[in-house]
Amino acid sequence: MKNKFTAGFFLGSLATIAAVAASVVTFKKAYIDPVEEKAEQINDNRRKAIRKSLAAHQG
Repeated sequence: MKNKFTAGFFLGSLATIAAVAASVVTFKKAYIDPVEEKAEQINDNRRKAIRKSLAAHQG
C-alpha cells in the first residue's frame, strides 16, 4: 500500500510540475515575446527616423 502511495505521489507531482512548466512557456509566448518584439520594432523605427532626419539636413 505504501509503495502505491509513493508512486502515485511522485507521478502526481511530476504531472503538476509539467503542467506549470507548460503554462509558463505558453504565457511567455503569448504575452512576453510580442511585447519584446513590439519594443524592438519601435526602437528600429526610431533609429530609422533619426537617420532620415539627419540625412535630410546635410545641406
